[in-house]
Amino acid sequence: MANKLKITLVRSTIGAIPKHRETVKALGLRKLHKSVEMPDNPAVRGMVAQVRHLVKVEEI
Repeated sequence: MANKLKITLVRSTIGAIPKHRETVKALGLRKLHKSVEMPDNPAVRGMVAQVRHLVKVEEI
């Protein structure tokens, strides 16, 4: 398992439900096509799974 995940916002949160919007915000993503590096742990994996239709994930 990799140590970090690179998470990129690829779809807009405009039409998303509020819970998904808050999850994207909690991941540190603000604008489209911007990326953040997060630790690879169950909490982050759970947040990514919740908004998998809005983000792209790569293992670093």
